[in-house]
Amino acid sequence: MRGLTVAQADDVRRAMLAAERRSGLRFGVFLGEPVGSRRHFAERLHAALGEEAGDAVVILVDPRGRALEIVTGERARRRLPDGACRLTAMSMATAFSVGDLVGGLLYGIAALAEQATARR
Repeated sequence: MRGLTVAQADDVRRAMLAAERRSGLRFGVFLGEPVGSRRHFAERLHAALGEEAGDAVVILVDPRGRALEIVTGERARRRLPDGACRLTAMSMATAFSVGDLVGGLLYGIAALAEQATARR
């Protein structure tokens, strides 16, 4: 994960693994500048997960472009509706706006997993 220290990247990976174990969904994070439209790029990353895409959540964060996208697969969306993702994204963006990139990512991953677990 470009832009993070090794320790920070490890923290994000651990958070994703914990979220996956807790919720049963697959989590992925892309940190960097998208190629083309950020939404389209995030959707392509999500689709690249193949058979796992239905149960997947991809979070794209472009710190330079100050952009955030959350893409959910068909089955994941049943447990993480757009409104829940929007609220999580707003909280993440607040953390990002004060320079807390890792804190925002860790919060977002945990919050999405919590919401998905509550809707099992």
